[in-house]
Amino acid sequence: MTFQISKKSKKSKARLGRLKTNHGFVNTPFFMPIATRAAVKSLAPEELKELGAEIILSNTYHLMLRPGAEIIKKAGGLHNFMKWPGPILTDSGGYQVFSLSSKNNGEGPSAVKILAQGVKFKDPVDGRGYFLTPEKSIEIQKDLNSDIMMVLDWCVGYPAGKKQIEKAIDVTSEWARKSKVQSSKLKVKSLLFGIVQGGIYKDLRAKSLKDLLKIGFDGYAIGGLAVGEPLKKMYEILDFIVAKMPEGKPRYLMGVGYPEQVVEAVKRGIDMFDCVIPTRHARHGDLFARINANLGGKFYKTVSIGQSKYAKDFSAIDKNCDCYTCRNFSRAYLHHLYKTKEMLYYRLATIHNLKFYLGLMQDIRRLIKSNQL
Repeated sequence: MTFQISKKSKKSKARLGRLKTNHGFVNTPFFMPIATRAAVKSLAPEELKELGAEIILSNTYHLMLRPGAEIIKKAGGLHNFMKWPGPILTDSGGYQVFSLSSKNNGEGPSAVKILAQGVKFKDPVDGRGYFLTPEKSIEIQKDLNSDIMMVLDWCVGYPAGKKQIEKAIDVTSEWARKSKVQSSKLKVKSLLFGIVQGGIYKDLRAKSLKDLLKIGFDGYAIGGLAVGEPLKKMYEILDFIVAKMPEGKPRYLMGVGYPEQVVEAVKRGIDMFDCVIPTRHARHGDLFARINANLGGKFYKTVSIGQSKYAKDFSAIDKNCDCYTCRNFSRAYLHHLYKTKEMLYYRLATIHNLKFYLGLMQDIRRLIKSNQL
């Protein structure tokens, strides 16, 4: 089997599992560091392995533009190109395309035009035109040699009217069908995931999932959450839609999130996560430190390293963290690096924040196993 569940929590809907891919197994629930352009910013692949990463996420849209899928294919695929030996999930490119016209949700005069066949857009760097179809997205991801491919979908931001979202679901469902057909035509051996859309409307979420289940996928992602809606509404939608998702398939909540959001989503039955928060926050001076080992209540704090109070603080970011940064450097030193904009800061901060997230997932799996989550 591709996905096996080994343990279900007695206190929540959390579950332990193992996902089989072409480049190895991944323990669930897991978090994917973001390697947008075939690199996790400032870190080498062996450092990611040392931190405990089992799988990473790369961006089809950006790699399609630069260096181009044909170059990566000639290099022997994305794994060989970037020297990452483990599994890689690639998104479809849809979210990035639509974010170019986020102010009007992909409609009206903009650089993006959505058609029944796909989406036309212009490279924001050089203005070159592209036409990304669901079939083309699959073809590109095959060239990248992705382990988990995502279908092309239409992600509508919050807020949006119900008619707009309903239209997006119809397009997404048709693109999902075309993606599945193209995957079979090209004899793709990678896993293929469908993406449930529907905004904050339960009936539209149910319709989107029903459409995808008819097509049949290796896993199912929840898209279009954490795009501006109230947190309470996100959890409400999760409670509703996860209960309808197949028990024996992995569930992926796209683009989430802050540590407490990850924990809450795991409790609701989610298995897979990705987000730029740990790496982006590191670059902007926000470092995470645990204050509660059992993940109850407020279990972490944010150290804003640029604050003057850390200039003479010779303690580690987190005294209980064993990452390279915490073992060797003080808050005072990191404060100095941050204020003087030394490049070393970004490496040390990224190492720590990713260790925090990957360690969090290890703790989550431990607590599920012992029925304490």
